[in-house]
Amino acid sequence: MFIDQIEGRTITRENFNEKGDLLNKQIFEAGKVIKKNGNYAIKVTTELFDKNKIATDKYETIYKCKPDKFSIVVFVFPFANPKSKETEISSKSLNFKELYNIEKLNNVEIDLSFDSGLMNFLGSKSTIKIYDRKKEINGTNLSIKSKINIKAYTLGIRVKQLNYTITEKLNSDGLLSYQKFIEKDGSYFTMYYK
Repeated sequence: MFIDQIEGRTITRENFNEKGDLLNKQIFEAGKVIKKNGNYAIKVTTELFDKNKIATDKYETIYKCKPDKFSIVVFVFPFANPKSKETEISSKSLNFKELYNIEKLNNVEIDLSFDSGLMNFLGSKSTIKIYDRKKEINGTNLSIKSKINIKAYTLGIRVKQLNYTITEKLNSDGLLSYQKFIEKDGSYFTMYYK
């Protein structure tokens, strides 16, 4: 997602099993984007909660990226180890800058690499493909339905693959307000943006 989609916002992620039972919850408090020496950086404070909504941990991470490598931050997927204090994300992408261009919902492909141990192993790389994208307009409400395939690699070997069906809702300013990622087995997670 774009850094400007999360800047200064509170994002709540809730994880559910296939029966709809809450498994855990995370709250992300994103700060302001800091521009320095050609890089963008954003501090994100994360608080973790168990299935009973009792706080279990809290930490801060600084995410960095270079504008010419696309301004993105990825911290919502379960294969990430979020406790790295500082993380730089590099990407190559086809159509990523058009991700929320409602007039032209093309497929999006992204190759990501992470430094400083964001993933649980060295040499971490992921490929993300967002496809079958369709918009739905209901009055002033806009939503996008898509499919996503995520593959995580280490040393050139695929170690994890995730497939989701996604529903995203955007507010009148074109900012995300809600996302729901559903796996094949019916388990899912939601993201609320305030």
